[in-house]
Amino acid sequence: MKFANFISREAIRPSLDATDKEGAIREMVQSLLDAGRIAAGEYEAVVKMILKREELGSTGIGRGVAVPHAKHPSVEQLVGTVAVSAAGVDFASLDGETVHLFFLLVSPPDRPGDHLRALENISRQLRDDTFCRFLKQAKSREDIEQLLDEADNNQFGS
Repeated sequence: MKFANFISREAIRPSLDATDKEGAIREMVQSLLDAGRIAAGEYEAVVKMILKREELGSTGIGRGVAVPHAKHPSVEQLVGTVAVSAAGVDFASLDGETVHLFFLLVSPPDRPGDHLRALENISRQLRDDTFCRFLKQAKSREDIEQLLDEADNNQFGS
């Protein structure tokens, strides 16, 4: 599965303002709402579902990366966004480091395969140091879009 299959380009946040985990999640879900990928009346429910998933264990996977995700019946297909925080966010990551790169996913409960394939793609790309370094340096939505396109076209080493 490629980023183009699930990342909402209109929802990409090249400069996350949030300073804590809940704020980061809220800001990314808001960006999906603003892009029309989540219904207006479902904002709080989606945020709560992602926070509930975080209670099971932080999705801050280390190396400055977090992949908050949840399944929610309000979406008909897998949707996601990317956000970058220059300052970093305390996300209770496994390695204790602040998070600079975020990939947020929301998928329908009846499509677990899509959810897993998207997580696998994200995880594979994030193992590439060059991809992560360029993503952290991205200054605009267009920069991030270009990096995602390059990753989809296997232009990184992973």
